[in-house]
Amino acid sequence: MSRLFRWLMRLLGTVLLFAGLSVAVIYYLASRSLPDYNMNYTTRDVSAPVEIVRNNASVPHIFAENDADAFFGLGFVHAQDRLWQMILMRRTAQGRLSELFGERTVPVDELLRRLDLYNLAQQSVLVQDAPTRKALEAYSAGVNAWLARINNDALGRGAPEFFLFSKEIAPWQPADSLALVKLMALQLSPHLEEEVLRARLSLVLSEDRLRDILPDAPGTGVAALPDYAALFPTAVPSNESLRIAENWLSPFKRRAFAGASNAWAAAPERSAAGSTLLANDPHLGFTAPAIWYLARLELSDGGVIGGTIPGIPSVLTGRSDYLGWGVTASYLDDLDVFVEKLNPKNPEEYETPHGFKVFQTSQSVIRVKDGPDIPLTLRWTENGPVLPPSHYDLGSITPPGHVASISWTVLSPNDTTMSSAISLMRAKTVSDGIAAGERFIAPSLNLTLVDGDTIALKTIGAVPSRAARHQSKGRLPSPGWRAVNRWQGRAGYRVNPEFVAPEGGLLGNTNNKLIDRPFPFHISYVWGDTQRVQRWQHLMQNREVHTRDSFIEAQLDTVSFSARALLPLVAADLWFTGEAAADGTTERVRQRALTLLAEWNGEMNEHLPEPLIYAAWMRALQDRLIRDELGPLAQEYNHVEPLFIERVYRDVDGASKWCDVIQSAPIETCADAARQSLDDALLWIEENHGGTLEYLRWGDLHQATQDHEVLGQVPLLSWFVNIRQSTSGGDNTLMRGRTSGSGRNPFLNVHGAGFRGVYDFADPDSSVFVISTGQSGHPLSRHYDDLGELWRRGEYIPMSLDPDLARAAAAGITWLRPER
Repeated sequence: MSRLFRWLMRLLGTVLLFAGLSVAVIYYLASRSLPDYNMNYTTRDVSAPVEIVRNNASVPHIFAENDADAFFGLGFVHAQDRLWQMILMRRTAQGRLSELFGERTVPVDELLRRLDLYNLAQQSVLVQDAPTRKALEAYSAGVNAWLARINNDALGRGAPEFFLFSKEIAPWQPADSLALVKLMALQLSPHLEEEVLRARLSLVLSEDRLRDILPDAPGTGVAALPDYAALFPTAVPSNESLRIAENWLSPFKRRAFAGASNAWAAAPERSAAGSTLLANDPHLGFTAPAIWYLARLELSDGGVIGGTIPGIPSVLTGRSDYLGWGVTASYLDDLDVFVEKLNPKNPEEYETPHGFKVFQTSQSVIRVKDGPDIPLTLRWTENGPVLPPSHYDLGSITPPGHVASISWTVLSPNDTTMSSAISLMRAKTVSDGIAAGERFIAPSLNLTLVDGDTIALKTIGAVPSRAARHQSKGRLPSPGWRAVNRWQGRAGYRVNPEFVAPEGGLLGNTNNKLIDRPFPFHISYVWGDTQRVQRWQHLMQNREVHTRDSFIEAQLDTVSFSARALLPLVAADLWFTGEAAADGTTERVRQRALTLLAEWNGEMNEHLPEPLIYAAWMRALQDRLIRDELGPLAQEYNHVEPLFIERVYRDVDGASKWCDVIQSAPIETCADAARQSLDDALLWIEENHGGTLEYLRWGDLHQATQDHEVLGQVPLLSWFVNIRQSTSGGDNTLMRGRTSGSGRNPFLNVHGAGFRGVYDFADPDSSVFVISTGQSGHPLSRHYDDLGELWRRGEYIPMSLDPDLARAAAAGITWLRPER
């Protein structure tokens, strides 16, 4: 027996030894790709020494004697810290994910090939101005210099992920950066899904009820402060729901996540220090690492500092010594869906205003890891590319004998967006910044600008020119063979909304409605916010003058206007009614929940139970209101629509009809729906989270899910690469934490401000920044998540353009020297 025991111990020791050695080898190989920030490199691609100073948060300050060398340095540091992220984004834009991940990503690749983004990006290189082409070439050379260093010094393939997937990395090219800009545009437009959803709903709802569930944003717009079945009778409702948009690694986001952001500015007369203020926090889906990367470049026109996106040679939100700029999603209607009629005698032809025409076609092949190649025939009409019926359920609204195509500004082969972004970094005044925006094509953004004296907001991005007699006004898929529905070029830049030096001294945007103009000058019927802007107006007008700290306070505000507005309406007949119920009964739990909510101020604080009770109640209420009318279409509404609930409980145009359950004999009232849905919500909380209501924490469910897009799905590895944090905020707070809306926990925080910046031009070097993870994309780096806790607590780091301050706080200095 003792002999057996000794042998078992020896076997166990051997297994542990091999396990330990395996871990050591894996760690060694993975750690080889950790960059050393104190190094000297020689390269033939710079004309003079480039100094890269890293501070203790690993933010690079790039000092060069000319602009080309500065952009070379930016490409070098992007590749050092985010190589895997850059290559993955490039593969996505190229439609080449399946070469790494197999058949799981074939639908994504197919759709990207049909849009032809990468070929369009290659064509767009030729239309950039000379300084931009030079910047793109220098940036690409910087990326490739780091790739060469990886190969020469055996630096662990550049990132740990390349040990699991293909290590072959093609050199970076200027078109790659332009393709990434187009890829970002895919994440910021809700209009394709909005048109299809409106078409599907119009087949099952009356016009009044359609107006309830898809309400127009009310009011005339805020910036500065002081029917489908008739078009296509053969279309029928469909329950089919094939979701490329929810596919793994897909850049196509549901309309609930189609881009959001906050930006606001104060003129000198509304600033305590007598100069301008600017705050900006763009919202995108959370990932680890964050999409944003902080950097400073010293250009010939002066220093520029702020948020960049690895792969794109531009500071997209930030400041120089002269100008600050912030961006928000504009929701400009830059996309139309067309239903194209096929020739019954020849399905290779489609109808145009001048008769049938042959599709423009090309061939492509998707190479699939561990699977056969998939040949594709790509088809384009005069309106744009033909899309598969599975994308956003296009097949459900496309009659037999028809296909769907789209016109979209992002599909331009003459896209000068990058030239616009490079020009913006060189602008010195608000008027210069507005002029730089004229060449911006897509994605459309609201650009908030401040110089030392003036504030302004300008919508940038191409505005399609539509005919006043357009059959659907761009709100529904329309017949592509009718000339009246087709785009007529691009509207002039003057059509883009513009607000300069408003009399009240304050302006901003929370993706809210900016203007109220008649079609076709309307800009959009779909806006991203009707709620946050209410809270923003209150905070801005509540003070005569503002400071950097008051702007930070607004950026971090977690009070929900929606909660304050909806609870008194929904619970009007429930507050403090009835006698005290016995402990353990449904009535008693309901009374306790109502008591908590009655004393709550609407703050979505992570430590409180009330935000969870409110969120679960409104979610259950909306589902109860729409489930019987919409059936399977109810799954399209997995986020609470405050305007819809308000219309129902105010009975606007008879909207209270939603409260009655059609299939039941009794006539239910809205008070019945409120009471029953509260019971449903409390039951869900009890079954899934248990415990006493008073001890629930919103933050336990509302965790920021900053997950690695690939390794985050791998058991065990996910514990090391995913960053989960308890967070405050919610769907409709200024510190926005958009919930997932689906799955076992529909309240996970999956979309929010990955970057925050606040700039005070009375003291520019007091400007502060933060991103939601860390600068590095390497899970073994201490900079992988070091900024994440600051971000969660609402803290920032200072970023100065003073070279002496940067060098005094240096945690590492890299030199790039020209070869002799």
